[in-house]
Amino acid sequence: MTDWADLVLHPVRIRVLRALARGGRTTRELTAALADVPQASLYRHLAALTKGGIIAIAEERKVRGTAERVYALAPGGTTIPAAQLAGATAEDHGRYFTAFVSTLLADFSRYLGRGEPDLAADGAGYRSVVLHLDDAELAAFAASLAGVIAPLLGNPPGGGRVARQFSTVLMPVDEEGN
Repeated sequence: MTDWADLVLHPVRIRVLRALARGGRTTRELTAALADVPQASLYRHLAALTKGGIIAIAEERKVRGTAERVYALAPGGTTIPAAQLAGATAEDHGRYFTAFVSTLLADFSRYLGRGEPDLAADGAGYRSVVLHLDDAELAAFAASLAGVIAPLLGNPPGGGRVARQFSTVLMPVDEEGN
């Protein structure tokens, strides 16, 4: 079996998965959304993700004599299998986190590449804070945050909505690191 992380944690594949998180897309739509990715490379990544069960062909239709495929996320495909997560080593977590941070950096670089950023007008920003929480406070915080985010996850595109990325990292820090 192919390692989930090896399959998913690739910068281009992460971008493909993000594009598909907004709904099924044809290869033509994915090519347009990921214009900086060579078409042959995109097709290789789609094939690997499909073979690995991360994405699926949701529909196939004839367009001008050729088959046009619509790709969609496979149920549970983008979630790391519980057994793999439970058995992950410190090195594995280092790979997962490196992919996460690298993708975040690439996304922010693309944002900056659009021109002079206006973080306030764009609703963008970044920040790091230290919270002192006991286990019960941490659980309450996590539940509250999930409660705020969960209803927003189902918002469809359109209606003046702008796609905004929200990323979090929560980890213990050394007291001296405050």
